Amino acid sequence: MSLSKRSILKKFEEFDEYWSPRIIGELNGQLVKLAKLKGDFVWHSHDNEDEYFQVFKGKLFMEFRDTTEILEEGDMIIVPKGIEHNPYTEDDKEVWVLLFEPKETLHTGTVEYEHANNNQEWI
Repeated sequence: MSLSKRSILKKFEEFDEYWSPRIIGELNGQLVKLAKLKGDFVWHSHDNEDEYFQVFKGKLFMEFRDTTEILEEGDMIIVPKGIEHNPYTEDDKEVWVLLFEPKETLHTGTVEYEHANNNQEWI
């Protein structure tokens, strides 16, 4: 167990890959992750897990089948389990997000996607 503080902003500086979350902590069966996003992703859902997204930098569009939520810096959204969603960014603008997900959450649920990363590393 680590009781030392960490700088989330400095952790974002440790990686450059998009749509490839990094794990920075764990609590109560949840992984705390950081991800840099840019461009489009893929429609997917998680049958058994809710997901928490918080924007640290940029503007994230969280598309649902019937609406799109626009998240600005400091905004957060919880995507309930079973809800299809498609996160994306505008044009070529980078977005930084903090995620909370149960350990067993697969990156794109049951959707096969070439950029899915289910072997996320700790930083």
